[in-house]
Amino acid sequence: MVEADSKTKQLNLLKIAILLLISIVSIGSRLFSVIRFESIIHEFDPWFNYRTTKYLVKNGFYEFWNWFDPQSWYPLGRVVGGTLYPGIMVTSAVFYKVLDFLGLHVDIRDVCVFLAPFFSSLTAISAYLLTSEVKNSTAGLLAAAFMGIAPGYISRSVAGSYDNEGIAIFLLVFTFYLWLKSVRLGSMLYGCLTAIFYFYMVSAWGGYVFIINMIPLHVFALLLMGRFSNNLYVSYSTFYVIGTLASMQIPFVGFQPTFTSEHMASLGTFGLLQLFAFAYYLNSIVPKNSLKLIIRAGAVLITFVMGLVLVYLTITKKIAPWTGRFYSLWDTGYAKIHVPIIASVSEHQPTVWTSFFMDLNVLIWLFPVGIYFVYQELTDNQVFLIIYAIFGSYFAGVMVRLILTLTPIVCILAGIAVSELFDTYLDFSPNSKLAPQNPNKPKEKENIEVSIEKSTGTDVGNNKPNKRTTDKKSVTFEKSTESTKTKNIKQTGENKEKMFLSKFPKVVQLFVTGGIVALLTLFQIHSTWVTSNAYSSPSVILSSSDSSGNRVIIDDFREAYNWISQNTKEDAKIMSWWDYGYQLAGMANRTTFVDNNTWNNTHIATVGKILASDEPTAYKLVQDLDIDYILIMYGGILGYSGDDINKFLWMIRIGQGVYPESLKEDRFYNSQGQYSIGDTASKAMKDSIMHKMSYYGLKEVMGPQPMDRARRQQLPSEVTLDYFTEEYSSENWMVRIYKPKPIDILGRVPPK
Repeated sequence: MVEADSKTKQLNLLKIAILLLISIVSIGSRLFSVIRFESIIHEFDPWFNYRTTKYLVKNGFYEFWNWFDPQSWYPLGRVVGGTLYPGIMVTSAVFYKVLDFLGLHVDIRDVCVFLAPFFSSLTAISAYLLTSEVKNSTAGLLAAAFMGIAPGYISRSVAGSYDNEGIAIFLLVFTFYLWLKSVRLGSMLYGCLTAIFYFYMVSAWGGYVFIINMIPLHVFALLLMGRFSNNLYVSYSTFYVIGTLASMQIPFVGFQPTFTSEHMASLGTFGLLQLFAFAYYLNSIVPKNSLKLIIRAGAVLITFVMGLVLVYLTITKKIAPWTGRFYSLWDTGYAKIHVPIIASVSEHQPTVWTSFFMDLNVLIWLFPVGIYFVYQELTDNQVFLIIYAIFGSYFAGVMVRLILTLTPIVCILAGIAVSELFDTYLDFSPNSKLAPQNPNKPKEKENIEVSIEKSTGTDVGNNKPNKRTTDKKSVTFEKSTESTKTKNIKQTGENKEKMFLSKFPKVVQLFVTGGIVALLTLFQIHSTWVTSNAYSSPSVILSSSDSSGNRVIIDDFREAYNWISQNTKEDAKIMSWWDYGYQLAGMANRTTFVDNNTWNNTHIATVGKILASDEPTAYKLVQDLDIDYILIMYGGILGYSGDDINKFLWMIRIGQGVYPESLKEDRFYNSQGQYSIGDTASKAMKDSIMHKMSYYGLKEVMGPQPMDRARRQQLPSEVTLDYFTEEYSSENWMVRIYKPKPIDILGRVPPK
């Protein structure tokens, strides 16, 4: 007994050590960006999160909650506290205050930069807990290891990626773990904990909708399978009531759980669960014949009433319809036609197979193997894994961004698959599934005696005839003969299987095990390479190589934002495409016309109209809107393809949705139906200020026969600007800033 306890403690200590190592690897693999560049916030959205976190730390929670930001969406402004998910900001502020209290005085920027890598270690531990809950600790450790280095998750959790997903994936996995544990135990405590972490998830990311639909779907599937239980009733009822009330405390969510279509499945499942519980209660007090009649009548009545209520609420618009982003998940062409601003975002595009391989690698092939092993047992909790796998795969297929939500279940099922394979192929004991066995080994004596007794009708112990079989000798003989034949056939099949396994050499076991280890090693190498080369470059800093192979840092973005902050008035209004709004506010600290919140489609369409208009029209709009500067991104000199010229068609599509009379996409294609630049472009394209501001003055810099390296087309021969002046161009001409000319004292347009 003491020895067994000692071994258990040793195993637990070993698991803790392995999890600690996985956590260290998980954090370390996300630090390439800091090592190669510097501690800086990446991308676009994280700059808004960073700016609001600084405001929270400086001014306190109450001021943050009631903050009205006049620098956003000029001239409307933005009520920040009521239009964001505050989870990541509050989390960072708490970490900052705790470290400061402990005497570790760090900059809030560093807390924001390293928050996602820290939470990635917690995500790996959560994957271990969830997998151990549904399978065993071996599978859990493998799932944690996969989760720690899977590129599909690293893409959103590298150092500097201060976005909501940095903490949300941990909350997603841990909430699911608590849910499955509460279902297994029927614990109200774990139901409450599930609701609390669901509330944390709601505060952190709009992807909480995935949780509030997956859990009801799990409950509904169990009800259809006839697996209603008190555990299920207690768990879901506790979770739904507390979780819904808690989620409504987030101002940005408010009463949405009670009237939006995305939340109706959870409400309907809650009602259905109450009906099941009531039916089971009736079953204990009402005779079966009467119960059937009551259930049939009740089902018809309830269905009819619920149908009428649903129709009424839909017609009166009490229940909000599905959002455009939701429709785009079911119809990949919907957004391009009806909501082009959604389709214009690269991460909202359908996923290509190369993305799956890049982000998941060998886990793609282990994923279905894990589903197979889970299906062999199919406990209540394992039903959840299959549902998650099906819907996670579908959503990841229609939107590349959602590979992020697929990665946890892929890692969990891959861990289960590898665990089962190792359990089989690393077991060299005589009783293992693959151990050589003697197919001719006789059965135990007791079994033989029973067999003789059944076939001959003789009491073996007393050596006397059995009267019951003697009386019906012919029938018994026929049945016995038939049974013996069946047993012989079955035994022959088993013998063949054992003969095959008896020839299964240990070297094959070692070969298969070695192959699996080799694949996992390649996965580690692949994950490290992808993390280092694809996901560790901050978008505000670019890296290239010169002809000698030396590394060159391209810092045009920060250079331009610094120029704006140093050379423009504090109340200057900057107009750019919405992609750069958060960076402008975060780094240049200037008022922006639109930003990445994209809540006002008319504002964004107006920017598109200005950039697509000729100079006189654009100048008038700029003057009417009180815009001081226009910022353009151009990548033709360096070959940077993510510039505004390549986004221009989306600007036109969004603009023509609001201004269909003045904007037509087909006017920007040339006579050959091509979208081109330079002298071969259409008249509308050449006249647009987007085209003029991108190529103004480049011919003198690029020399004879200049080429746009991003589009591999020749530059226009002549570009003039009459209404705007060039104020600044960055070192590599990636950021260009223009200012409308002031109207002269005679009111002449264009100004002379």
